[in-house]
Amino acid sequence: MKFNKLIPELSVADFEKSLDFYTKVLGFKVEYERKESKFAFISLSGSQIMIEQVNNAWSAGELQYPFGRGVNFQIEVKSINIMLELLRENNYPIFVEPQENWYRQNNQLLGNKEFLIKDPDGYLLRFFENLGNKKLK
Repeated sequence: MKFNKLIPELSVADFEKSLDFYTKVLGFKVEYERKESKFAFISLSGSQIMIEQVNNAWSAGELQYPFGRGVNFQIEVKSINIMLELLRENNYPIFVEPQENWYRQNNQLLGNKEFLIKDPDGYLLRFFENLGNKKLK
């Protein structure tokens, strides 16, 4: 396994609950786990995240729900419909309903079909599928 150059490590209030959410609801794969530390390294379609039970080892301040205020994690998947189906099967709420957005990059537009959810700790996860690009007129 190759490690990405940037891998977010998310502090979670209930490790088992978060691990179940990421693996059973969203389909992430456990790459490795340190049960004694309540830590897991997980991946989905090339995206990598670490989750660890709050331990205050590297705490920059008091954590309050929702964790990660001001950040969302963009995760590319082949099809958001697969993710939406998994969420529906588990009666998990959608924070921002699916929509198509086009973002300008220099002289072109990059297309995303995307939606957002909050994980059990309130971290925002933005799943998207690539719609390609268009030249600006």
